[in-house]
Amino acid sequence: MGETSGTPGSDTTGHEAPGPAAFYLPDAADPQRFVSTELTRGPWSPDAQHAGPPSALLGHAIERCEPREGFQVGRVAVEILGPVPLEPLTVRTRVARPGRSVELIEATLSTERGPVMRANAWRFKRADPELALPEHILPTGARPGPEHAPGATPFPSEQPVGFHTGIEYRFVTGSFVEEGPAICWIRLRYPIVAGTDPSPLERALAAADSGNGVSSVLDWSSYLFINTDLTVTLHRQPVGEWVCLDATTYPQPHGIGLAESVLFDEKGPLGRGTQTLFLAPRT
Repeated sequence: MGETSGTPGSDTTGHEAPGPAAFYLPDAADPQRFVSTELTRGPWSPDAQHAGPPSALLGHAIERCEPREGFQVGRVAVEILGPVPLEPLTVRTRVARPGRSVELIEATLSTERGPVMRANAWRFKRADPELALPEHILPTGARPGPEHAPGATPFPSEQPVGFHTGIEYRFVTGSFVEEGPAICWIRLRYPIVAGTDPSPLERALAAADSGNGVSSVLDWSSYLFINTDLTVTLHRQPVGEWVCLDATTYPQPHGIGLAESVLFDEKGPLGRGTQTLFLAPRT
């Protein structure tokens, strides 16, 4: 399967970018094992993944864990146990707490050396028929759509292939080199797992992990601001290819920060993402 949309093989600046056609390739011999491609590479090390793709891979597996008709994931909390290397990954899931209306799913992402990520997800039974709620209490609002953004924004990386070439960023306000809050639309240009279409949950998780990057308040060349976790709460599933982050980073001198993103699609608000940040000077 090729890209989910866009021009095959092009990076966010419109130039030809080499690389595979998915973030992960399934292992034909083991359905729980996935080969990581160069598209997963992150900004902190050429040998480590951006946390967006493995978070989305966890979402991919969570949705396939004993799926139930009429249920929907409402929150995913990911703990990043250490750098995720560009190596084959194994995902194991289980229903930790069954329930008639709400259930808890646990997922673990591991290399041959042990776990690198863990996630807990709450899955909810959707109301059927839908609740007759007053219109005035429903979430509303919008952000200027991706068509109103000035265009594709290059990511400050020396790597020819990585997460920055696997997605498209469009800033409504802010940029990677402009410090402070930002409003940024993000679209996957490739499937998370080859041979599948990205689900709304996968799109949301992959995008939400960029909150600390798009709203950075520290210079990329001088500081690290690495998230140790990602929590995404969705009161509605995103619709369409684009997910918008209205993101703000809150740093503190003691070296702990918070990145918070209000999540939107082109229909309106859909949830929030938070990341706890480790702040430090680059050495």
